[in-house]
Amino acid sequence: MSHRRRPLAAALALNTVALVGEIGAGVPAKSLSLVMDGVHNISDEVALAFLLLAYTLRVGLSGRFLRTANLFNSVGLLAVSALVTWQVLERLRHPQAILGVVPLVVGLGAAAANWGVARVLRDPARDDAAIRLAYFHNLGDTFVSLAPVAAGVLTLASGSPLVDPLVGLVIAAAVIIPTLRALISDRAELVWPENVACGAPSPPADFETAQVPR
Repeated sequence: MSHRRRPLAAALALNTVALVGEIGAGVPAKSLSLVMDGVHNISDEVALAFLLLAYTLRVGLSGRFLRTANLFNSVGLLAVSALVTWQVLERLRHPQAILGVVPLVVGLGAAAANWGVARVLRDPARDDAAIRLAYFHNLGDTFVSLAPVAAGVLTLASGSPLVDPLVGLVIAAAVIIPTLRALISDRAELVWPENVACGAPSPPADFETAQVPR
């Protein structure tokens, strides 16, 4: 299972960089689009962590941990969307000025990190439905992370405090699309991940029961 663990560990590290960068910069800059993109990355963080754990505990796939990862990758996005909607309504009622250059610069960095996550997951995603869900999710995140960039540019150009919260609402609507596509196409494998094959040649039954992963 090391051929699964390595890309998952790299993906988790890259996602952590994007998460910390967006929230850490978005809060003091009062950028709702940047903070919401970072909060949305929390579901990615937990899902990738559980996927990595599922491939580390023992030989074979852990259905319980894969189901948990899938849960955070899907239901987690719905929760974030509800939070964004509420925050947007509050911000539209009480506009706040933001530093437009912050979402512009940090958003570009987050987009690069999300592209890196998708890139390292691309090969293992071909043979694994759970990893494929994370791959599609982060591939979509690459473009979604450009939304705070657009918010920064428009805020700098117009000076309007309403641009950023509206872009946050667009993010909430956009991130769920690749997740829904993956859930619809692979729902059986995602609900019952015991059916997912590793993609590597299967060892004999007596060998598999006797070995412990390194």
